[in-house]
Amino acid sequence: MAQQIPLNALSNYLNQLTSAEGSFTQINADGTISTGTIYLRRPGKVRFEYNPPEQALVMANNGAVVVFDRKLRGEPETYPLNRTPLGLILARNVDLSRANMVVAHGYDGTATTVTAQDPENPEYGSIQLVFTGNPVELRQWIITDDAGGQTTVILGALERKQLSNRLFNIEQERNANR
Repeated sequence: MAQQIPLNALSNYLNQLTSAEGSFTQINADGTISTGTIYLRRPGKVRFEYNPPEQALVMANNGAVVVFDRKLRGEPETYPLNRTPLGLILARNVDLSRANMVVAHGYDGTATTVTAQDPENPEYGSIQLVFTGNPVELRQWIITDDAGGQTTVILGALERKQLSNRLFNIEQERNANR
């Protein structure tokens, strides 16, 4: 019988998810839908490559999130990773049992849902993680930003594999997009 997955099991899963690739579908705050490939390498690295007609690329590395808009060909937007809820799951050591980090933990009969925020800076927004069990797998997340906007990312199967450092090289992308 399926049941809610404990926080320590979810933390262990995230900590063991060190390098993976998979497809994603993103539902943006304005209702538009994007698809692409996600490359994840913990700690601290992620790359969202969007499929056409989108011309965006989002990368996180070295404590920064960089958003490239290839249509505009200008300087990318840069944000501190620790000011985004995504930083919570890209941390070197994910500990969902940390005081005041998890603000909700539930089970709907199919999936376990955990809503987490930075306990020191809840104003940065939150991330709601959705996991299925047997084996534990991250299926989606919903980021609520500091302005209340929501972005949902639905993950395909994540294939654990070694990923090249160049996938996460922000300077190389910056030079290629000039």
